[in-house]
Amino acid sequence: MDTIIFDVDDTLYDQALSFKRTCHKMFQNSFTDEELDKLYITSRKYSDALFDRNVAGEITTKDMHIIRIKAACEEFGLTISDEEAMEFQESYVEEQQKITLFDEVEEMLELLYQNNVQLAILTNGAEGHQSMKIKQLKLERWVPKNNLFISGAIGHAKPTREVFQFIENKLKLDKSKTIYVGDSFDNDIVGAKQAGWQAVWMNHRKRELPMNSYIPDNVVYSARELMELFCKDYLPVK
Repeated sequence: MDTIIFDVDDTLYDQALSFKRTCHKMFQNSFTDEELDKLYITSRKYSDALFDRNVAGEITTKDMHIIRIKAACEEFGLTISDEEAMEFQESYVEEQQKITLFDEVEEMLELLYQNNVQLAILTNGAEGHQSMKIKQLKLERWVPKNNLFISGAIGHAKPTREVFQFIENKLKLDKSKTIYVGDSFDNDIVGAKQAGWQAVWMNHRKRELPMNSYIPDNVVYSARELMELFCKDYLPVK
């Protein structure tokens, strides 16, 4: 492998933690821990679908933020207003400013960096918001600024071929020696495979493999397994 490119949200850090902390502040004891896990997954389902509509210009970013949490809550019998939905979003952003990498991911990135593997980031989202997360996670310790790619700045989003081709051209990649790692099967695995890259599914939410013509090259279920996959030649697993 020459290049490993990572998604950010729920791949390098636990995105559900920020979501759950926000729910505890907003809804207090309305949900059990098990329900919060399901609510998070439901919110991501709406978020992914609404993101595509947002990119297409069909809805505003504000509408996307309102609809996704309202729709998720409604599936669990909780009705919230537009104002409460925006309050949730503002609190969620505050919590995302506290995110930290999975411990094993930090160790893995350091080892890959020290062994001269080219590292890059490809994440969907608005440039300002995703840049905030990249800064909070201190990813520029291992990833050069020119290797940080955000769909909102590029003008194309995963899983379209265009966004992967954009990075291929920028980094002059050899497809056969390029690996993409992400948690979203539809955006990350399908996107990378249809572009001709290798793909690793970071499936720590233990989702079922969809019925799809694209198959990931590897599936890992934890940050520890991801580190083992890439770093076993550099560091004995503890």
